[in-house]
Amino acid sequence: MRRAIGIIGAVAVAALGTLLLVGYVRGAEDRALAGEALAEVLVVDRAIAQGTPASALTPFVRLEQVPVKVRAEGGVADLATLTDLVASTDLLPGEQVVASRFVVAETLEEAARIDAPVDALEVTISITPERALGGQLVPGDVVAVIASFDPFDLNTFEPSDLGPGEIIDPNEIFLGSSEDDGSSSVRSPTATSLILHKVLVTAVQLEQVPRMVGEDLPDDTPELAPTGNLLITLAGPIEAVERIVFTAEHGFLWLAAEGEDVVDAPTPVLTRGTVYR
Repeated sequence: MRRAIGIIGAVAVAALGTLLLVGYVRGAEDRALAGEALAEVLVVDRAIAQGTPASALTPFVRLEQVPVKVRAEGGVADLATLTDLVASTDLLPGEQVVASRFVVAETLEEAARIDAPVDALEVTISITPERALGGQLVPGDVVAVIASFDPFDLNTFEPSDLGPGEIIDPNEIFLGSSEDDGSSSVRSPTATSLILHKVLVTAVQLEQVPRMVGEDLPDDTPELAPTGNLLITLAGPIEAVERIVFTAEHGFLWLAAEGEDVVDAPTPVLTRGTVYR
């Protein structure tokens, strides 16, 4: 009986302590806001995907009162002010809803793609975010294309001087030299090289899964990174598109941001034997 009474007493004391703590915290908030001018603003409660119509945001936001000094410029208190607009970017829980992040749907579609030059071909590649500047590429960017290849078998003849439309005669394919037992194989080194300069990005599609974050997200929190592969459309002359497709099929592609003053000069193919030089 004494043990039961002790347990009940402990639970009661803990409950009372919790109530007092909650009351103190609420009182502290009230005291902090005392004398502050307040303003209403909508705050994102659940992650909102880019392109979501403002008219469908009611389940994703909540109305809060915040001090005027921390209310974001252009903060929205009524979704009716965003009629016929859509979210221009992904919105994360805890951030205020601001008018500048909403555009007409047609504008968003135009921003998602730009026209390629009339004399260029376009090709779309699937690539992981870390190979494409963390997914930060946007239409209109210019990139350098870097190709990497794993070792491949050199026992098969590969002509390098085929003319336009010419294909190799299967009868001309021959095997290189090998040991008497035929068990040896000659292989190329692992190789990497920059193969194209100033390739235009005309479209970017990505799958983005927002992290769930609290309202107290620090200002220096890293930007959200996309997950899954990106579909990036590149535009260039015929020869450039052929190189991109060949590397995507048989090797690995990396896209590098390229400034206007980068020297467009050939570089030697990098292998394990030369990377330390």
